Amino acid sequence: MPRQQALHFWRFGGCKAEPVAAVAPQEPAHRAVAEYAMAVEDDQQAALETSLGTHTLADACAEPCDSIERTRNLRALYTEAIMSSQTQPQNHTRSQALQQRAERFFPGGVNSPVRAFRAVGGAPPFVESAQGAWLTDADGNRYIDYFGSWGPMILGHAFPPVVEAIERAARNSASFGASTAAEADLAERIVACYPAIEKMRFVSSGTEATMSAIRLARAATGRKIIVNFEGCYHGHADGLLVKAGSGVATFGIPGSAGVPEEIAGLTLALPYNNLDAVEAAFGAFPGAIGAIILEPVVGNAGCIAPEVGYLAGLRAITAKEGALLIVDEVMTGFRVALGGALELYKLDADLVTLGKIVGGGLPVGVFGGKRQFMDMLAPLGPVYQAGTLSGNPLAMAAGIATVSYLQEHAATVYPQIEATAKAVAEGIAAEAAKAGIPLTMNRVGSMWTWFFTPGPVTDYDQAAKSDTAAFGHFHRAMLERGIWLPPSQFEAAFLGTAHGEAEVTATIAAAREAFKSVQAE
Repeated sequence: MPRQQALHFWRFGGCKAEPVAAVAPQEPAHRAVAEYAMAVEDDQQAALETSLGTHTLADACAEPCDSIERTRNLRALYTEAIMSSQTQPQNHTRSQALQQRAERFFPGGVNSPVRAFRAVGGAPPFVESAQGAWLTDADGNRYIDYFGSWGPMILGHAFPPVVEAIERAARNSASFGASTAAEADLAERIVACYPAIEKMRFVSSGTEATMSAIRLARAATGRKIIVNFEGCYHGHADGLLVKAGSGVATFGIPGSAGVPEEIAGLTLALPYNNLDAVEAAFGAFPGAIGAIILEPVVGNAGCIAPEVGYLAGLRAITAKEGALLIVDEVMTGFRVALGGALELYKLDADLVTLGKIVGGGLPVGVFGGKRQFMDMLAPLGPVYQAGTLSGNPLAMAAGIATVSYLQEHAATVYPQIEATAKAVAEGIAAEAAKAGIPLTMNRVGSMWTWFFTPGPVTDYDQAAKSDTAAFGHFHRAMLERGIWLPPSQFEAAFLGTAHGEAEVTATIAAAREAFKSVQAE
């Protein structure tokens, strides 16, 4: 089968459940730590204190140690025996008090809308710490994490090499506002994985990256109109909120107030996976479309894979029409493959945007591409772009530690997270089938979505037919059982190397009970 056909689409209704594939074998945990974890299986606080104490500043300053071995030891704390204690009733007193306090200062009590849980109901827990695949809230409740800071935590929370790199960098100052060698160190690693990126600029967010890439594309082509796709999300810049995904889709709004019609009118939002619509747009606006921007795998309307030939078709159309192809890999970069979706689907691009994983969990974005376009940026050319914290030394340190580890261990990391994601995604879809709940599961690598609809789901219109009320009930039921999913039907789920067999087993068991709750509603 050609590689671009290796997407995963499962439709579950009254059909027979498919068997769940086994997770890739894990190395055995350190015996002493595992025995201690068993001894405190009914004492969550003791386990938490032990895990937090495993890595401290003093540790980093002490004699050299094996960071990877320490990571395995941390994971050993989270055995199935400990996880069974999560079935005890949860207390949310402190989180509720913190939410009330936050609402005094922030709209909705949050600094990003989806965190408010308005789409799924219930009260959002306030996170206090995280280790590996686990989050701990302000009340001491623990959860298996399936949103991973919305994608960056591919190596797990508080991954020791990343923590150590940040600590070392911070001792020299958190910011300089001047160039450092670390910027080129990370850039070299990115270019090695992304041949389409000949030059790049670091920024502080994915929104900055896509906004800057579009400005550059308009300058390079002398054209104003940009094509994007319904349900894709490229940040909250004015021209990119037309029929966007992520929180825009979550809250069911067509765009955003405050965006002038003159700006919105320069964006054509087309259906994803429909090449005819793209051809028609270029026919309707001859010589006026400067670029196409897209998520190569949609993650912000839920996970939607490109159909066979779709991405190649977009590349061919842009080449024929003299427009640029901007591939937004903020979510898929370093996740679906070491070289992202460009590697997975053997695609070339004029400009590429990155974020999330490339910063190791710290605020960072990247836009880059062909030298002829990037050299149009000031100080070499007429396109202005700047940022006070661009190339921030802490973000560079975290990014170098993360990307270096992925490069050195790609042969084991990507098969492992593929196998683990397959097991949990298909396992829960099978439980839905047993419960008679219509469900469509889309997955590409270690990102996926369970759509509460019979399916299929190949574009935003089909995703929007999902039963969001049923998803909300499922989300609340899973959270009560210690499983934290993305709080929106229209956001992809993620996992990383810290998720193992115990987490998968516990998640599927929780879903089995959660579906009973959905049935009863």
